[in-house]
Formats: sequence, C-alpha cells, structure tokens
Amino acid sequence: GRRDEEEEHHNLESFTFYLSEPLSKERVEAFSDGVYAIVATLLILDICEDNVPDPREVEKFSGSLLEALSEYGPNYLAYFGSFVTIGLLWFVHHSLFLYVKKATRLMGLLNILSLAFIGGLPLAYQLTSEFAEKSHNETEAIQVSCVITFFASIFQFAIWTTALLNEEETLEPFARYGGKEHAFMFAKLALYPCVSLGAFFLTCLLSEFSTAIFHLMQIVIPFAFLALRIFVRISLAVIKSVMSLSRRNVVLLEEEEACLAPTETLS
Repeated sequence: GRRDEEEEHHNLESFTFYLSEPLSKERVEAFSDGVYAIVATLLILDICEDNVPDPREVEKFSGSLLEALSEYGPNYLAYFGSFVTIGLLWFVHHSLFLYVKKATRLMGLLNILSLAFIGGLPLAYQLTSEFAEKSHNETEAIQVSCVITFFASIFQFAIWTTALLNEEETLEPFARYGGKEHAFMFAKLALYPCVSLGAFFLTCLLSEFSTAIFHLMQIVIPFAFLALRIFVRISLAVIKSVMSLSRRNVVLLEEEEACLAPTETLS
C-alpha cells in the first residue's frame, strides 16, 4: 500500500512538473493570432455569402437597394456584434500576453481551450441570425452564443489565474498582485465572463426579450472597455479612502483608550 502511495505521489509530481514546464510565448501568440484571423475571415465569408440581395429581390422593393438590404438588418447586426466580440477577445488576449513574460504548458493548454470556443463564434453568428425572432429556437440559439462567449473568455481568465500562482516567474512586476496594472487586468479579463453569464440568465428569465438582451450585451461591452480604466481607478480610490478612514478611526480609538487608562489607574 505504501509503495502504491509513493508511486501515485511520484506520478502527481511528474504531472505537475510537466504542466509547469516552459512553453515558447512567441509560438503561443503566433498560433493564437492565426486562429483569431481565420475565425474573423470565416465570419466575413459568412456575411458575404448569403446576405446580399439579388436583382430580383431588389425589384420587389421598387428597385431600392437600401430597402432590400434593410431586410437583412438583423443578420448585419449579428455580424457586427460577433466581429466586435472576436476583436475585443483578441485585444484581451494581446493585453494578457503582453504582461506574461514566461508561458507554461498549462497556460498553453488553457489557451487552446479558449481558442476552441473562439472558433465557435461564427457558429454563434449563424445561430443568432438564422432563427425567426420571438421564437423558442432563437432564445436557445442566443443562449448557446452566450455559453460560447463565456467559455472563450473564462479560459483567458484561467490563464491569468494560473500565471498568478507563480507570478514572480510568469508575470511582469506591474501585473502582479499589488502592481499598478493588476486590478485593471483583473477587471478586463472578468468583464466578458460576467456579462455573458449575466446575459444567459437574463434570457432564461426574460425569454421574450432575449434578442434585445443579447444585442445590448454586444453594444455595451465595447463602451465598458473604454470606461473600464476610469471605473477601476475610481473604485480603487474609494476603497483606499474607506480603508484610510477606518485606520484613522482605529488610531483614534487606541489614543482614547490610552488616555483613559491612566485616569482609571488613578481612580
């Protein structure tokens, strides 16, 4: 029994060591950029293939091309939302590996899992653009899209969490816990998982408004990224002021107790 325990412990150590072995950061970034580029290209090909009216369709709208194109409005909205999602997730990925100075095999594995769901974003676009509005299938299609976005982003968050476990070797000093970019990086990586998960549960509760909720999520997130640094700075300033105020109150209480102690001794 002891021998089996020793072998199991040895295998666990070997597996842990294998996952913590270094991996070329440049190769991880190059592979990731290639996947993002291919996914964006597939999305462009999808929108160009089936969403251009032919001359006979234009004739139905009194020869007005703009009116004919308006029929494809939901498809174009879904396309722009999906493309912005890909672009912002690439931006987050770029920011993450800008702060990573050494990648490990575990980080590479988590990155591959994230890219697997990134590759599903063209599927999410097709699902959200194909089904009729206000239908049960459309709600389920939007929920699938939320799930794809959630897992694509949560694995990015997991890469950063893994890097924090051995931050002295894997992260630049300003991204480590207590560094000037740490809180901002945390907020940036947590934004997509939180919003996509929130949108998923909202579509479960308010299925009639699932389309509006999903498109609102896609519109709000880019503006949230722009306002994120300001929000993080304000939040940190508020937290620091509250902490300094509480410390000041503690010091005042200690001084009052110190002043009362001699009086009580004399009495």
